Amino acid sequence: MRVKRYIVDTMPDAMLKIRTDLGSDAVILSTKELKTGGFLGMFQKKKIEVIAAVEKEQASEPVKAQPETIIPAASAVPKRVVPDAYRKSSEAFAESMRQALAGEPTQSAEGNSVASSAPAPSFNPSVPEIPQPTLQHIPLVPEEPVHRVSEYNGSADGLQQEKLFEELREMKKMMAELSREKEMAALPESLIEIADRLKKQGIQQELLDTWLSEAMGQFPAPELITTVDAKAAMKFQIEQFTQSRIGGGINTSTKIVYVAGPTGVGKTTTIAKLAAEQLFKYKRKVGFITSDTYRISAVEQLRTYASILGVPLEVVQSPGDLQRSLQRLAECDLILMDTAGRNYRNELLVSELQSLLAPLENSETYLVLSFTSKTEDMRTITEHFSKYPLDKVIFTKADETGSYGALFNLLQEYPLRLSYMTNGQNVPDDLLMPSPDFLANLLLGEILP
Repeated sequence: MRVKRYIVDTMPDAMLKIRTDLGSDAVILSTKELKTGGFLGMFQKKKIEVIAAVEKEQASEPVKAQPETIIPAASAVPKRVVPDAYRKSSEAFAESMRQALAGEPTQSAEGNSVASSAPAPSFNPSVPEIPQPTLQHIPLVPEEPVHRVSEYNGSADGLQQEKLFEELREMKKMMAELSREKEMAALPESLIEIADRLKKQGIQQELLDTWLSEAMGQFPAPELITTVDAKAAMKFQIEQFTQSRIGGGINTSTKIVYVAGPTGVGKTTTIAKLAAEQLFKYKRKVGFITSDTYRISAVEQLRTYASILGVPLEVVQSPGDLQRSLQRLAECDLILMDTAGRNYRNELLVSELQSLLAPLENSETYLVLSFTSKTEDMRTITEHFSKYPLDKVIFTKADETGSYGALFNLLQEYPLRLSYMTNGQNVPDDLLMPSPDFLANLLLGEILP
């Protein structure tokens, strides 16, 4: 096996050098940020250390470097290649992570055995492709094609046609609103009051229409529906909706739980609550791993929780570090991994995080979202983090808002299952495992979170 170390400014530079030196079959073993140069600790430049390896030399001749004067500046590896490189790296060491969780010795990037008690298995980058389901945005109504002005070569006729299409769309939207208002006016007063409340909660109109239609179908004489009957009918519809979308807690067979999400949603505190639940309620031996080295206080916060709960903590910065940490925590029944909160709008940063989340049979990936976020932001976050095989979702800060419709909208549009909700910062108390009855009462204003 051939292993090389690179010190570069950016990941695209590393990918270009690795492809040139080691070929297309090479895999990235680890990445780490370095600081070089400077004077007396000042004016240091940030660099990235990348370690890559290939099992054997390429059969074909290495690519000859062209004279620097004829290589255009735009020939660097495009950004869209980088997420694929991270994905390939993640899949390549997935098998090694499985061995680490089982307590078996694995081989480090330098070729030295991590555990000296048994021979290290040979490095094999040809790991079978592991399917990673991607969450698909499911529109409630088919989207109509939008004709752009550029399609008509900027001509006057093209501009006129574009304006006509826009007016038709607005007219269709207006007619749909008028039709909906007419249908709402025909509803019993008791259902109209409930519908108004759900709209204020943020329930999208298509989902609300479905619930109202089903609720009306339960009564042969709608004009005789009382307020109590209307609320009971609507509660039944909400419970039916959430019944198949509840994911429960952490499975007893789960060995490692990845917790991902954007910045500021309370991932670290949530992890401490999950650990306390598993320790005190289910008597499982828990370990912590954190890769959130970007925030100064993040590691110390989790270290404090680890000290209070009496659980071990490992800090990782690369896939190689993660593999070794999993070996050291092999005796734990459950490992909770706190990932760095990343800017979900930056695809490169999200893909970098993906390299630490190797899909395993006995693992679960939780997406953490905050009730204080807007519904559209939640959709965007879910789209970006759907690069992981997301299993369940946790909603935090239920005590900081009175609007819970975004939860139902998200469960309607994406194949996620709701696992936990948090309603405060107290560890371990403010952790809820919602039921269909609880969610229906919360949305109808019968209870507080």
